[in-house]
Amino acid sequence: MVTLIQRFGSAASHPHCLVLDRVYLDRDGVPVFHEAAAPSTDELEALLLKIITRTMRILTRLDALIEEPEGTYLAETETDGALRSLQAASCTYRIALGSRAGQKVLSLQSLPSTARPSDSELRVNAQGFSLHAAVRWRADQRA
Repeated sequence: MVTLIQRFGSAASHPHCLVLDRVYLDRDGVPVFHEAAAPSTDELEALLLKIITRTMRILTRLDALIEEPEGTYLAETETDGALRSLQAASCTYRIALGSRAGQKVLSLQSLPSTARPSDSELRVNAQGFSLHAAVRWRADQRA
């Protein structure tokens, strides 16, 4: 498995993982590849829940997240200078500048869809995380 953390674009700081969809079997010292079956939606949902739980636990243990009764948010970093107050306000969902500085930002959220994706879509979403397992490359697709 190979993981790359994207640190650019509109969805910065999220990982992309490449995972083999085959199983290695040892046949007299020679690796033989067998394609693994595609996961079901239930299996993907269980995996995503495990990823979310472990990610939040690690970030909390590293003091990167602060958990309080009213919510979980990013901890302040060691950033100095003019951006520090803007960063802190952003991470705590507060207005940074002007007459309303320090007040909570109005947050509009949509309700999650009740429709489940089909097993052929191989995609699940939960709590701001998504797991997309339908993209594949064949061995001959080097580019």
